[in-house]
This record gives sequence, C-alpha cells and structure tokens, in this order.
Amino acid sequence: MYNMFYQSHIGSWAILVLLFFVGYFLLKSGKAKGSKIVHMVLRLFYIIMIVSGIGMIVILGFPLMYLVKGVLAFFLIYAMEMILVRTKKGTLGSQATIYWAMLIITLILVVLLGYGVISF
Repeated sequence: MYNMFYQSHIGSWAILVLLFFVGYFLLKSGKAKGSKIVHMVLRLFYIIMIVSGIGMIVILGFPLMYLVKGVLAFFLIYAMEMILVRTKKGTLGSQATIYWAMLIITLILVVLLGYGVISF
C-alpha cells in the first residue's frame, strides 16, 4: 500500500510542477480557455498529491519531518494558486516577487525533504 501512495505522490508532484508552468505560460500568452482547462487539471493533481501524502504519513506513523514537509507543501500550493489566479485577474502586481520567492523556496525545500537530502 505504501508503494502505491509513494509512486502516485512522486508522479503527482512532477506533473503538478509541469502543469503549473504550462498554465502560467498559457495565461501570459492570452490563451484563457487553455489555461482554464490546465488549471482545473492542476487542481485535480493537488487532490491526488494531498491524499497520497496523507496516506503515506498515516502508514509511516506521523513522522515530524514529513509533517513539516506537508505544511510546506500547503504553502507551495497556496503560492501556485495565488500566482495563477492573480495573474488571470491582473492583480498580481507588486506581490509577484513575494509569491514567486515563496514558490521557489518552498518547492526546493519540499523536494529536498521528500528525497531525504534534508532530514532531522
């Protein structure tokens, strides 16, 4: 069971990041319908990633490192959503640097925690 959650979790992370950038560049190029479809698929992968992550945490017995990774993952999802939604509405403005920095830092931390490069 753990292996099923693990493989779907890793796969969903890879697809999640790819879909985020595809959706962002579609928004910037003015293709609203295509970006809306990609954004909805992205939200589906958020759910897959969250469910598989919770499943792994339960199987492993709630280790602190993975709980921290989960909290950081929620901040990452928040940053992705804010960048896409505010770009679509045209209200990202001066907060763009904050959200992009949040996205990059949390993405790096989540990947490093997930692969065990950072552990405690």
